[in-house]
Amino acid sequence: MTEAEPRKPQIWVDADACPVVIKEILYRAATRTETHTTFIANHSLRLPPSPFLKFQQVQSGFDVADNEIVERLLKGDLVITADIPLAAEAIEKGALALNPRGELYTTDTISARLTMRNFMETMRNSGEQMGGPPAFNQRDRQAFGNQLDKWLLKAKR
Repeated sequence: MTEAEPRKPQIWVDADACPVVIKEILYRAATRTETHTTFIANHSLRLPPSPFLKFQQVQSGFDVADNEIVERLLKGDLVITADIPLAAEAIEKGALALNPRGELYTTDTISARLTMRNFMETMRNSGEQMGGPPAFNQRDRQAFGNQLDKWLLKAKR
């Protein structure tokens, strides 16, 4: 890559809570499309051999991995995360954010998602018993794969 040549869009993965099946989809897609993909986590992660896959371990701590992703991503990159505040920061920087269940966060939807997240956190902090998200299923995996393919096609141009 020369100085005048811009860097191709990359994928950044908030890998601490990313389901294994989604990581496996990303491994294959990154290698197939030659898309640089970096997994950032505060615990060790073994990646298959590929020049397009990288892992960066960060220290444990509140939002350490999130902050590393936000610092390194550029406009047009894709962030894989279920973390709504991280998704909001990525969108603010001109990146896209995709939930492992296949929901693409956008400027139109992120403020409502942040509001709902904050409301639910307030409810949990007040002692309200809340159920967790439904089990990850085949439909989630397919929705993720479809959104990832759309981004990869667009990033190629």
